[in-house]
Amino acid sequence: MGIAAVWRKNDNKRGHKLSRTTHLHIGFAAIVFSAFLFLFGIPQGVSAPDDISEIVLSPKFWPLVLAGVLALGGVGMVLASRNLNNEDHEGFLNGIDGAKLRLGLMAILMFGYVTIAPVLGLVWTSMIAFVLYAFLIKTHHRVAAGIAGVLAPLVLYAFFAHVAGVAVPQGDFVRLP
Repeated sequence: MGIAAVWRKNDNKRGHKLSRTTHLHIGFAAIVFSAFLFLFGIPQGVSAPDDISEIVLSPKFWPLVLAGVLALGGVGMVLASRNLNNEDHEGFLNGIDGAKLRLGLMAILMFGYVTIAPVLGLVWTSMIAFVLYAFLIKTHHRVAAGIAGVLAPLVLYAFFAHVAGVAVPQGDFVRLP
C-alpha cells in the first residue's frame, strides 16, 4: 500500500480525541520533563555569564520560557482530561499506521534538514523544510503555509542579521544581503 493510499485511508479518522488516560499520561510526562529542564537540564546544560543586563539576551532565557510553556501545556492537558471520558477512541487507534508513516517521513525530513543546511544555509533550508512539513501534516491552508514558510525564515534572518547583529549561517549557492 502506497503513501497516498495510507493517507486516504486515514483521512476520515481526523478529529478524534485522545482518551482521558492518554491526556493524563502526556500531561504528567510534560510536567515531569519540564521540572527536569528547570532543575537540571538548563542549569547544567546552558552556560551564561552573570553580567547580562537584559534578561532576554541571556542564553538561559528562551530555554526557560520553553520549559515554562511545556509545563503550562502539561497542566492544561491534565486539567482538560477532567472533561473527557475514559473510553478508547478507535478512530485514533486505527490511524496509527498513517501516524507511523508520517513520523518516519518527519525523521527523514529532519535528517535531510541537518544534512542540507550547511550547503544551502539555514534560511533556504528552513523555507524548504517548512513547506515540506506543511505538506507532510496535510494542512488545509496550503497557501498560508507556503507564504509563512517563505516569510518566517526571511523575517528571522533580517532580524538576527541586521538588527541583533548575529551572523546567520548561509549556504554556498545563494547568499542573502
